[in-house]
Amino acid sequence: MSSLANQLVRAEKEEIARAIRTLLARPFLTADDEPAAFAVIRKRREPLTRWFDYFCGWRLVVEPREGYARLVKVGSRPTATRPARRRAGGPPFDRRRYTLLCLCAAELLAAPVTTIGMLAGRVARAAAVETGVPPFDPVGADERAAFVDVLKLLERHGAITATDGTTDAYLGDEDAKVLYRVDTTRVIRLLAAPVPPSRLPGASAAPLAALTVEARYGGDEPTQTQRALWARHSVIRRLLDEPVVYLDELTPAQAAYAASLTGRRMIRRAAEEAGFVLEERAEGLLLVDTEATATDTRFPDDGAPAKVAALLLLDLLVTAGPLPAGRLDEEAAELLRRFPQWARAYQSDGGAPRLAADALAVLAMFGLCRRTGDRVAALPAGARYRVDRGPADTADTADTEDA
Repeated sequence: MSSLANQLVRAEKEEIARAIRTLLARPFLTADDEPAAFAVIRKRREPLTRWFDYFCGWRLVVEPREGYARLVKVGSRPTATRPARRRAGGPPFDRRRYTLLCLCAAELLAAPVTTIGMLAGRVARAAAVETGVPPFDPVGADERAAFVDVLKLLERHGAITATDGTTDAYLGDEDAKVLYRVDTTRVIRLLAAPVPPSRLPGASAAPLAALTVEARYGGDEPTQTQRALWARHSVIRRLLDEPVVYLDELTPAQAAYAASLTGRRMIRRAAEEAGFVLEERAEGLLLVDTEATATDTRFPDDGAPAKVAALLLLDLLVTAGPLPAGRLDEEAAELLRRFPQWARAYQSDGGAPRLAADALAVLAMFGLCRRTGDRVAALPAGARYRVDRGPADTADTADTEDA
């Protein structure tokens, strides 16, 4: 093979790997937001579709004319670590906002054009007839704020586009005039559940788990081939979705697959083709993206007080833990006392326990600590963040690097 041909093959592999990581970070990607990334995904959609189907069992939909790509991810287990957010990096959606999101999505399918007032009216009428759904009254400022957060999320995904007026105007004025163009196809693509809610028997009483049943794995009586397929997909899904996968958190079938020669080969191949560095430890596995393309949040990171506090508390947990949660509250209080101009949002009564709780939530999200009852313990991956305090700690530090 000529040098030019080698370069072309290498370039194709690099494009596919980067596109895989991009889609993992942004499963609903539009040409308007990321034209360069979308151009690569459109160009390489066939190998990308095959990769996601083979290694993860996830469906990739690329619509070149409509200008979007949708990676339909089905989680290997329920998690609250990736909520919808009210603003970029803002507070997560609460139950009310998720409810309004479902109602809005359903009502937007009725017409290709609508106004904010008409949509609010339809949502109010739908809420009034749905059992167990609180009434929606746009007269209240809090209700309008929740409604606007939902509409802004739909705008970010291109499901609706404001062609006249701005959505934020509705915050201060119930009579604000905003005209929307609705992309009903994108509204439908928002739903990633393998089983549509409307097809569930007794949908109002059906458990959420019923939405994520995948027929390809054979249900209650799978064949050996289906069991192997589920093991491969479920393990690699977790590796792609979670910062670290501990072997003691896997089912016996998953752990056996990860330890088998076939499983190791598949995991290593998936990591290589997606451009990840695979770390294999005695306690578990993790994928490292050296370019941070697939990373939607970072640690360590000084962008938020909770993440700064998390790093400091983690060092304490690694060196002196497990510890009672009250001890971490005391450490957070000491931080606030030493730095009175820092973390202003926590510089009030009850601020220290809130800071400690938010810091522990960060550590738990990154797979670095685990809380059992009133005690908190660092997990093995936390050792890599241990502070090297000098020659006296050299031996201990070397041990943690091999952990």
